[in-house]
Amino acid sequence: MPEIERKYVTPGELIAEGSYKPISNVIRIKDKFYATKVGLAEISHEGIRVIPLSGPYIPRVDDLVIGKIVDYSAFSWEVDINSCFFAYLSAQNVFGKDFSPDRESLLKKFAIGDLIYAKVSAYDRTRNPILSVSGPGLGRIPKGEVVKISPAKVPRLIGKKGSMIKTIESATNCKLIIGQNGVILIMGPPDGVLLATQAIRMVESEAHTAGLTKNIQNFLSKYKVIES
Repeated sequence: MPEIERKYVTPGELIAEGSYKPISNVIRIKDKFYATKVGLAEISHEGIRVIPLSGPYIPRVDDLVIGKIVDYSAFSWEVDINSCFFAYLSAQNVFGKDFSPDRESLLKKFAIGDLIYAKVSAYDRTRNPILSVSGPGLGRIPKGEVVKISPAKVPRLIGKKGSMIKTIESATNCKLIIGQNGVILIMGPPDGVLLATQAIRMVESEAHTAGLTKNIQNFLSKYKVIES
């Protein structure tokens, strides 16, 4: 398989010419491909993408996010999803269509300060995002340490086919849950959590560099985590 070619680009810069597929943050004019964001351009057999180096989280339908319950009403919870928009989780999504505020208290399920893993089920820029916790692995997060990074760096943290996240998990004996909103939950032994946090920060600061996975592997190989 051919290697991925990467280079740092700015908006309007010509990335490549040829018969590629534009994937994200790229515009095509005839057979030329230009960047629309400041970031790291990746050219591969799959196409051309630009991974932005910064930027706020903009919700998209089907995104998986980690959010914090910050308020509630009789019919829904208000959730901080690390965006300029607050999201809402309806009581009906949690209790069912027959939900009645006279019979059920929202605080029995989620309290203010609780973390949840949820999916963006609706968002069209005319109203705040709507969340859902219907699905495997979704719902309240009982434990773990939270780390926040720029949402634009999440693809680099995941890596191609999950390679980066697998590398960090394997070396630290930790489980990582990644929200596409830039919120990451780390669960594992204390020294593993600390090492995973350092690796995540390294990915964030060096997201624009080539050979990042190898650099992270070299960094993690210097330490040994004792399983709890």
